[in-house]
Amino acid sequence: MRWSGRSCASWQYLKVPDYVTDAADPRLTDYTRLRDVDLRKSLEAERGLFVAEGEKVIRRAIAAGYPIRSVLTTPRWLEPLADVLGDATVYVVSDETMLGVAGFQVHRGALASMERLPLPPVEEVLAGTSRVVVLEDLVDHSNVGAIFRCAAALGVEGIVLSPRCADPLYRRSVKVSMGAVFSIPYGRMDDWYGGLERIRTAGYTLLALTPDQRVTPIDKVKMGERVALLLGSEGDGLSSRWMREADESVCIPMSPAAMAAGVDSLNVVAAAAIACHSLTRADGA
Repeated sequence: MRWSGRSCASWQYLKVPDYVTDAADPRLTDYTRLRDVDLRKSLEAERGLFVAEGEKVIRRAIAAGYPIRSVLTTPRWLEPLADVLGDATVYVVSDETMLGVAGFQVHRGALASMERLPLPPVEEVLAGTSRVVVLEDLVDHSNVGAIFRCAAALGVEGIVLSPRCADPLYRRSVKVSMGAVFSIPYGRMDDWYGGLERIRTAGYTLLALTPDQRVTPIDKVKMGERVALLLGSEGDGLSSRWMREADESVCIPMSPAAMAAGVDSLNVVAAAAIACHSLTRADGA
């Protein structure tokens, strides 16, 4: 549908948006209280949706093939998105109404409710890859999103999540990853106890990252043809079972002076970035 009164080509096929003034309008419930984690988990699972925030992230979600349910935007951000929205349902609100719906000031001014796609089986993620990261019980959405961004940027080809890992498509994960969650294949185990054996059966050597400086530094490990890097939760690291199941434990060498001063480890995102760089190094040695 042509946008009335506009000549810009990007507006040509944009459906006429609906202007909404009431934050309680039931048409906007996909966007309700975005910082209420428990509510959002329930609502998004029930409706099979996730929320993309900001122009760049929305564009990347659309490019990755996720169908648009609707878009919620302020007037300022309507035109920049016009070329990709097509006949999508678009709700335009004031900044004040946006605040009332989302529960915070959306500085990038645009949100999109996107339909989730079925997750591929873990075996499908592993097929045709040689470097993957396996996350055990990371519960912080920001950390999961940041690790996806590191992994994608450094050439990791797939990510496997344990059953209790945080959702990569939760709004905060998507935002922190800058849409990298759309560019790297991932799957979720349905069996924590036997999940690593399925990865080993696919031909992968399992490397368990630990802060223990007595094990082999990761930059000294001879990388095999197919390698999976295991990363543990933010507080406790990898479980004792997964440590035992791994083929080899590896560490990131720390400064002895820093360790003497009490700095004995890195946060999981920093560790993931360094480890992914070693995992994907070109020489394979």
